[in-house]
Amino acid sequence: MEVNRPDVVAEVTAAFERYEAALISNDVAVLDALFWEGPHTIRYGIGENLYGPAEIAAFRAGRSPVGLNRTLALTQITAYGPDMAIASTLFHRDTMQGKVGRQMQTWVRMPEGWRVVAAHVSVIAE
Repeated sequence: MEVNRPDVVAEVTAAFERYEAALISNDVAVLDALFWEGPHTIRYGIGENLYGPAEIAAFRAGRSPVGLNRTLALTQITAYGPDMAIASTLFHRDTMQGKVGRQMQTWVRMPEGWRVVAAHVSVIAE
């Protein structure tokens, strides 16, 4: 297996950047589109455990759009072969003084393009 093929890293980086732009602008349609529609998709959030696309979409639709701006740090995209990658990043928000957020996403190449199949978001003391 080839780790970090440059073309795959570039593709997933672009998908990750699209996700990030949609997140801070609260573009729910894009966020929903970037998560796989399959029943095995999971998103563990700061205060919620979401199983399947319906629960994830309901969370996004009900979330407040206030305070979504953040600064990323130490973002790393690691590709494992041509069809799977992990995106990991730290984030800081003005509303989270003294804390650092952590986010990991598993991206898989699906027929419709790169999609998140599993995500985890948590916050710890800095």
